[in-house]
Amino acid sequence: MAEAERAAGSPPGAVQVSVIVPVHNSECWLDECLKSVWEQDFKQTMELSIFNDASKDGSAEIIAKWKIKLEDAGVPVIVGSNDSAQPRGVGFAKNQAIMQSSGTYLCFLDSDDVMMPQRVRLQHEAAIQHPNSIIGCQIRREPPESTERYTRWVNNLTEEQLLTQVFTSHGPTVIMPTWFCSREWFYHVGKFDEGGKGVPEDLLFFYKHLQKGGEVLRVNHCLLLYRYHPQAATHSVLEETIWNHRVKFLEDRVLSSWASFTIWNAGKQGKKLYRSLSPANRKKVTAFCDVDGKKIAKGFYTFEESEERPKPRIPICHFSQATPPFIICVKQPSQLYSQL
Repeated sequence: MAEAERAAGSPPGAVQVSVIVPVHNSECWLDECLKSVWEQDFKQTMELSIFNDASKDGSAEIIAKWKIKLEDAGVPVIVGSNDSAQPRGVGFAKNQAIMQSSGTYLCFLDSDDVMMPQRVRLQHEAAIQHPNSIIGCQIRREPPESTERYTRWVNNLTEEQLLTQVFTSHGPTVIMPTWFCSREWFYHVGKFDEGGKGVPEDLLFFYKHLQKGGEVLRVNHCLLLYRYHPQAATHSVLEETIWNHRVKFLEDRVLSSWASFTIWNAGKQGKKLYRSLSPANRKKVTAFCDVDGKKIAKGFYTFEESEERPKPRIPICHFSQATPPFIICVKQPSQLYSQL
């Protein structure tokens, strides 16, 4: 064990992995979730760090039961709680669980999901080799028919696509409940946003991670049962909020280095992107291009909301006459791609 700890860059006796579980009113799923921690086949030191964020159901009792069982099995359990009337949100709960933990590596687990027994072992092996990475894994959706297109997307991205498809509406190319990373890298990126309900804390952290040069990798095994249900925190984030963060990230990461570009889509999505850009980046748009003859026949798009006089008129042309680089906007599902 000491040799493995040295390979992982940890002093002998240090906790290798902290499993980070934020909890809020999770009694329906928590038993199965914590059982999956107990069933891990990881042979090195592991702890469970739970933060109970103002749960009003039976979550605390389930946590207490599993604390005894896990500690009997040699897995220390640290439990923190927000005992106020109102929850502080997922970002706050995750940050608290991390701060009270001590592992060299962090394994994130949502309280409604279930890990496969080999998850910690396989992701730990990958994280040792890639210290500046977020390591994800493939997932199995529950119920199986929910979000089929999304599940196929997240499970089948190539290594290159994990970085090139970060502008799509799907969000992070490795989903938050599968994340595994070093504690050192987590603090280098910075903590989760604690804005509370309606804030996509995982997306904002993922963007910061990329901006600091972080890698994105996926262990190509199904290591998580990922539940879909109406109470999931992700449903509290408005689509428009996600859109605005995506556009800002696109502007910072791509458009800041482009002198001009063409928007590939002269329809609703392309025009929405144009309207969402900063004034400086709107001026970089040389044209819209499309394959639809009716749209091309209009000749130009007038930005009616502009306070400029005369109002900006952006040409619309056939894609064969367009000048790269392109931002390609496609609906079904709503996506944003940058293409050089």
